[in-house]
Parts: sequence; structure tokens; C-alpha cells
Amino acid sequence: MKTRGLLLILLLVFEISYGQNTFPFQNSKLSQEERLNDLISRLTIKEKIEQLMSDAPAIDRLGIPKYNWWNEALHGVARSGYATVFPQSITIAASWNTDLLSQVASVISDETRAKHHEYIRLGQHDMYQGLTLWSPNINIFRDPRWGRGHETYGEDPYLTSQLGLQFVKGLQGNDPLNLKTVATAKHYAVHSGPEALRHEFDVAPNMQDLWETYLPAFRTLVKDGQVYSVMTAYNRVNNKAASASDELYDILRNKWGFKGYVVSDCGAIADIWKTHKLTNDAASASALALKAGCDLNCGSSYKFLNDAIKEGLISENDLDISLKRLFLARMKLGMLDGDLKTPYSETPFSVNDNSAHSNLSRKAAQESIVLLKNENQLLPLSKDIKTVAVIGPNADNIMSLWGNYSGIPSKPVTILQGIKNKLSPEVKVLYAEGSPLADGIPTMEVIPSIYFRTDNNIQGLTGQYFNNIDWEGDPLFERIDDNISFQWDINTPDPRLKMGHYSIKWTGYILPPKTGIYSFSDWGKPFMEFSIETIKGGGKHSHHASLNPKEIQLEAGKEYKIEIKYKNYYGDATAQMMWSKPTNNQKEEALEIAKKSDVVILTLGLNERLEGEEMSIKVDGFERGDRTKLDLPKAQEDLMKAIAETGKPVILVLVNGGALAINWAAENVPAIVSAGYPGQQGGNAIADVLFGDYNPAGRLPITYYKSIDQLPPFEDYNMKGRTYRYFYQEPLFPFGFGLSYTKFSYSNFKMLSKIDINKPINVSVKVSNIGDFDGDEVVELYLKDEEATTPRPNHQLVGFKRVHIKKGEQKEVQFTIQPRQLSIINNKNELVIEPGWFTISVGGEQPNVAYKNHSASTESISKRIKVVGKTTAIEF
Repeated sequence: MKTRGLLLILLLVFEISYGQNTFPFQNSKLSQEERLNDLISRLTIKEKIEQLMSDAPAIDRLGIPKYNWWNEALHGVARSGYATVFPQSITIAASWNTDLLSQVASVISDETRAKHHEYIRLGQHDMYQGLTLWSPNINIFRDPRWGRGHETYGEDPYLTSQLGLQFVKGLQGNDPLNLKTVATAKHYAVHSGPEALRHEFDVAPNMQDLWETYLPAFRTLVKDGQVYSVMTAYNRVNNKAASASDELYDILRNKWGFKGYVVSDCGAIADIWKTHKLTNDAASASALALKAGCDLNCGSSYKFLNDAIKEGLISENDLDISLKRLFLARMKLGMLDGDLKTPYSETPFSVNDNSAHSNLSRKAAQESIVLLKNENQLLPLSKDIKTVAVIGPNADNIMSLWGNYSGIPSKPVTILQGIKNKLSPEVKVLYAEGSPLADGIPTMEVIPSIYFRTDNNIQGLTGQYFNNIDWEGDPLFERIDDNISFQWDINTPDPRLKMGHYSIKWTGYILPPKTGIYSFSDWGKPFMEFSIETIKGGGKHSHHASLNPKEIQLEAGKEYKIEIKYKNYYGDATAQMMWSKPTNNQKEEALEIAKKSDVVILTLGLNERLEGEEMSIKVDGFERGDRTKLDLPKAQEDLMKAIAETGKPVILVLVNGGALAINWAAENVPAIVSAGYPGQQGGNAIADVLFGDYNPAGRLPITYYKSIDQLPPFEDYNMKGRTYRYFYQEPLFPFGFGLSYTKFSYSNFKMLSKIDINKPINVSVKVSNIGDFDGDEVVELYLKDEEATTPRPNHQLVGFKRVHIKKGEQKEVQFTIQPRQLSIINNKNELVIEPGWFTISVGGEQPNVAYKNHSASTESISKRIKVVGKTTAIEF
């Protein structure tokens, strides 16, 4: 230890004399191994441990800046000010378009680069500002009750793997030496709720489910996409914490050859000892995870690695293994090359949120819309219509355009606005909300200025702006703000304030216009809180920033003192003070405008206030972000039935992530459109479809069940009875379903009738547009193993292509099924390809699925093929 201490002193002296930006590790002409070895040799143990946590501090003596590894980009750069917001993952999965995923991800990585370099220019190195993106989420959406399912690409392993693969390639770029950004495949592994139990439950999947459902997408992203980061899940797998499972790391690194780094989900290392009870303290939990292969701790548990070293649980070499992986990633991103520029470092800030990106968002939303029902060709609507009623809690709700992990769109287009944009000024477009999103979840709006007064009886609130984050001392300045509705993006409210180092306090009075229960919510990033002192009912009501509102009884004609506090300790500055006024006669108002209209566009469904990640919400049908029912919220269901009883033509537009059991609507509403969470251009895209400027071709990436009674218990991870592959009942709408305004026919389905077990299967089919509209067709290819020695899926997706075919045109579509796609886990738990008969089906939907609402605009045809040879084992 004395020798090591002397060596470090000599290194420090050398570094001072050598000067910054001239160390060997900063010399890009040296090999990466040489650079890494030089860098690691210069670090103290304390510095090494600090660099293994997500908020890595600067090492000034080496010229290494602070870096926070946490950034999000699920469907656009998230939590970092204005950015292009694309359709949510489950929504864009309905496009079944791999090229689209690649284009979208490339734009996201452009905007990430643009923001990152602007932050660096401004001296910022904080959360949501880096180049390491914790996306995509490729968990299997095995159960529609899971609130985070809308972050995924659906229920099918092959669809998920192919969409995720292109997303990763778009994020990471195609430069052989440099990474544009780092993509992260999450959550490894076997993770899909319940949210309330995610920190403590154990999953013990059988080999078939593990290798045929839960792992294939991860394998594809690692082996084919070279994804550079993998995030571990919170739960246990076979009673080993996913973050510290030698079995899972063996698969990842030894079986698949993963070369990147592994990051824990946030707080997951602490779960190892606190909730999973696998070790006794933070030091042993951290040592267990690091030794197993978790390189980076999102959180602070790894600070106890120093204790783990003292206790002999790990060695300094264990630190070095992970440090090399992490610093290699930063090298590939161009972060340690001094002034040397990578191909991506010149990305200008003007790239962010530009009109071309917005246009791509609209295209993505168009391609993601699924037409579920179109009785008597009610759609598309004529633009010569006289009066349109747009009704529903999602009609004019900006929050309903996106889902979890969203950025902030600078010019969002709601469904109501999109319809207005589509029609001439002579057309009357009437609007009524009709109902809340759900009972107990009112629609929030920014409190108008007219209802605020300062202490001096001036309209607005007194704002005090401090140049610290704790409202300390005298404010830098004061001003009167009309109301609280600010989005400062990566700027500050005033040039004298520094990003990440200011706070604001607004004070004054609020004057309610009517007596009743008001719901208040402050929406601030990073932090906001408010308090209202009521005269009746006692004292002060305080609330921290949340999507869940605070209900307060107020009386008209009285003033109530209000204080709102905001602090900014990283970018993405947002401050909004919102309320929902007492509502009366919502349904009656909606019925009144429906009766005046020629057609009703009814916009119902969900949004991120109901389904999401580990939420505190508990209302009928929803708990902790998950769902306890699949129905529409009762308030919306009642509204829909009342509107339908008017006899007016009704088009139901669903805004939702998870599947909805819209049984009544499927029977009684003539047209149904699923728009998902369509992103910033969602309103325009939906109007494009409703009025015939875009022919819908989306397909469901999930099964729509009739009720949860058709499903096994949520906590059961066995795949039997779940998803189209193992579901044996009649669905409401099946996986892969979607209608068009035109009709397609299939012919000349060609493939060999016999093929060697080790050879690919080449398939071709001709698709003709025999309808009256140009349009896209999603050609779906399914395989059924008829003679397997173990139970097999009903059939499984093995290929898909989205093709544009003009009216009267025919195109040939070709597929290649690789031998691995025929593989199974046999009764010896081996991965093998077995000879025998297989049925291959092609069409615009699943083959041979009986469901009551079938009215497809396409068809499916099948052929049998004999695979010959001996049973062949293949690598996992």
C-alpha cells in the first residue's frame, strides 16, 4: 500500500506538470486498450467508486468532466425541454414498419446530440443532458393490466425484436468507430408488472417461456444490433436479483457475446437487500451486483463498495473491469478526446424540434392508426359536412397525445385542433368535454390570470426570483406574472439566472369563480409545490408537483392566499399551476351539441394519468399505474352510451396505450379508430384518417381481450392463456388486426414443399389492391409447428412487411424464414430444430382466428411444408 501511495503521489505531480488535455488516455491515436489502461491507472479507489454511479463527478485534475448517465428517449428526447414528440412505443409498433422506427430513432439521436452539445456549451453536465439513452423498453407486454406496457412494442417477441433492432441502430448510428448515442435494452429480464410488486417479486419462468418469449428480443438487440447498454430489471429471476444474477449475465456475455456495459434500474441495487432480502446490507448487495456484472449503479448504493473492499467481498480489479466498460463507452461517444471532433459533435442546436422532424412525427402517427371497425363505410367522412361535434375528455387534452417518458412538444396538435385544421371555416365544429377521464381524475387546465390577485390587488401573482435553489436571502428581482404557465426549455427566466441554480416563489390570492370542489395540481420540472390557506375547513393545504390533483373546497366571492414555489437544479424548466373548476351538466352539454350535429367524433380512452410507472393513483379500474379492469372508465362508458342513443352517426376515437375491452362499442358504435398516444402531430394525423387524406393500415401489436376474466392472474408469468400465441378463447380484436379503406387480395403463394432442416425457407406472394383507394398493406407471415414434441403456440409471427400498393396495382412480397425461427425448447430443455410438418400462412391478419367482429379488408392463405433431416441442436 505504501508503494501504491508513492506511485499516486508521483502521478499527481506528473499530472500537474504535464497539463490537462495531454494525457495518453486523451490521445485518440493510441489504441483504446492503451488509453483505458492509462486512465484507470491514474484513478484513486475513491474516484473509481464514484465513477461507477450514474451521477459521476468530474475529475478535474485529469480534465474529465462530470457526467450523468441518465437520459431518456423512448419516443423522442424526454425531460429535456422542447423536442419532437413521436407516437409512444406501443403506438408506433402498430405501424409494423421497421424503416419508420429507424428514421424516428435517427431523428431522436440527432436531437440528443444537438441538446447535449448545447448543454456542454452552457457548462451543464446533469441528468437528461447526456448521450446515454435508457431506451428502448423491449419487455413483452404479456398482460394488458401492466401500466408500463405502452412503453413496449407489444406482445410478440419477433415484432418486438425487429422494431427494437431498428430503433437501436437509429440511436447508435452507423459509424464503425464512434457511437452517435448509446441505446439501452431494458429491462433485463422477465419484467412486466405488477408495478406495486416490482421491487420484491420473483419470477421462475420455465425454459420454454424464458427462451421463446422473454429473451428473444434481448438476444436480437445484442447479437444483431450491437446494443451498447443493457438495463437490469427490479425483480428476481429464479430467486436471484436480476441486477446480480450470474445466470442472466452468463447468457448476456458468454452466450451472446455482449461487449457493452450493464446499468441497474434506479434503486435496484438497494432492492437486493432491502426488499429481496438476499443480503444483509448495501455493501454486500453492491458487491454481489458488481461481481456478477452490473457495471453502473443508477443510484448511490455503490458508494458502499469501499466497505465491500475492506471486507474482502470484492477487489480493486473488480472495479477496473466495470470502469473499462464505462470509459470505453465515453470514448466511443467522443467524450475523452479533448478537442478532437467526432462525426456527430458538430450537430447544431437548430436540428432540435425542426419542421422536418415534426412532419416525420405526423407520418409516424398516420401509419400507427388502426381502423378497428367501419360499418357501412361510414369513414372516411366528407369534408362538405355542415356540423361536427367533437366530444370527450381526450379531444382537447394535450397530455393525451403522449405517454410515459415524453418530451415537450413546442406545437402540439390536439384532436379537436386537428379536425378544425382539416375543415373549412364554414363547417361548425362544436366541442364538449362530456365527462372526466375517470371519476376522481378531472381534466386540468392552467389557472387563468383573471383569478389571481397580488397583495396590492393587481391581477396576477408576485414572483420573487432567487439566484439559489432554496429561496434564500433577498430575491435577485421581483415582478408580477399574469399566471403560472412557463416552459423555459433550456433557458432561464432571466439572463441573470443560471440553469440549475435558481428558484422562484409566487405569492398572492386566488379568487374562485364558483363555489365547489376545485382540483389543483402543480406541474413543475424538476420541482414545484404549492399551498393554499383556506378560510373554511381549516388551515393550509400543501401539495408537491404531481399528476394527482389535490381537492379543495372553495367559495365564490372569497379570496384565498396562495404560495407557489419552484426550484431548478437541472434543465428542462417547466412551471404550471393548474386547476379543474367544479363541473356540472357535462353530459347534458355534450348531448346538446351532439343533437345539433351531423356526426359525432367521440374521443375516449386513457392517458398517462391513469396508466404508467409505479403511480400513486387509486381509482376505480386503476391502481398504482396498473389496471384492475380493461373497460373504459365508467364516466366515459356512460357518456358513450348516451351519445349513441341520440341516433347520430358516431365515430369512436380511442386514445390509449393498453388494450381496452370496448365490448359495447364493438357492438353498437359504427366506426372505431385506435390512435394510441399519437405524439405531437396526433390531432392532424387523426383528422387525415377521418377525412380520407390518409388510408389507415396500422395493425394491433397486442390482443384486445373481452375482459380480464379471459386471463390468468396478473402475477402469473406463465405464458399459457396469454397473447395470441397461447390464447385459446375468442378475442375482441386479435393481434395483427386492422382495417383499410381499400381491399387487398393474395395469390401466387410460393415456396418449396420440402426443405432441409438447416436451410432457410424462401416465401413469395403477390398482393393486389382490388379496392377503391391507394393504400398500405401490412403483409403478415405466420408459422405453425404441427408435429413438435413439446406444446407449441397456436402460430407465431415469423415475418412482416408494410408495402404501399396503388389502386389496381399488384406487388410481389418476399420473405426468408431462417432455420432458427423453427427452433423450440424440447422436453430436455435443449434448443433444437425438429423435422416435421409446418404450416405457413400469409395475409393481412392472423390465420384462422374466429372473432365476432371480424370484417377484415384482407385475407390469409396457408400452405404446408415438410422440413426434413435430423433434429439439430442450435446455440442459445
